[in-house]
Amino acid sequence: MSRAPTIDSCTVETSDGVKLHATIFKPNPYEDDEEDAVGEEISKNSSWVVVLVHPYSILGGCQSLLRGIASGLSRKGYKALTFDMRGVGRSTGKPSITGFKEIKDVVAVCKWGCENLSVNKILLVGSSAGAPIAGSAVDQVEQIVGYVSIGYPFGLLASVLFGRHHKNVLKSPKPKLFIMGTQDGFTTVKQLNNKVRSAAGHVETHLIEGIGHFELESPAYDSQMVIFIAEFINSL
Repeated sequence: MSRAPTIDSCTVETSDGVKLHATIFKPNPYEDDEEDAVGEEISKNSSWVVVLVHPYSILGGCQSLLRGIASGLSRKGYKALTFDMRGVGRSTGKPSITGFKEIKDVVAVCKWGCENLSVNKILLVGSSAGAPIAGSAVDQVEQIVGYVSIGYPFGLLASVLFGRHHKNVLKSPKPKLFIMGTQDGFTTVKQLNNKVRSAAGHVETHLIEGIGHFELESPAYDSQMVIFIAEFINSL
């Protein structure tokens, strides 16, 4: 068994002066007979940080919703960063309805991670409304080498709020993984497939049969998300 990850908190300042409360999950060494093999895996993964972007702030989204995934990734040897976007928790500022101001939050956290965690590769993961926000930041930070979406709201109703984000991730040449439940209430499988067909670069999808949007966000699926994310990183 692994030890629990080392967890620290920090403050990240954005380009427009907002101060974000962030949490760093760092891997701890294993204590069992597999210590050498696991230590090798941790060393191999040490050049990565996974930055996780939480669901819609205005509907109660916050970094604690991603704690389970971040902790699971740290047990696999990856550093992980979660943070409260502007206006959430202890972060200053005010949330925006369409999530465009929050792009600055994602960019600031990614740059902070590279400068302070001795990493040179970022995997950017967005959950629900965090997915379009993260997708708009993908090409704004050179060290971001891949993107994962958990329940991207591509559907018509959600597009009223987030539709202007779509092109930013779809035109990016960086590798992308879209994870979605087949019963997602915001996006149909057909809508997802139509978007994916128009995307640049390498694109993968994982559909989870019979699962709805908010079900996929629940802690019950954290371990599965960790597996998908780790497998995607290994493919990059």
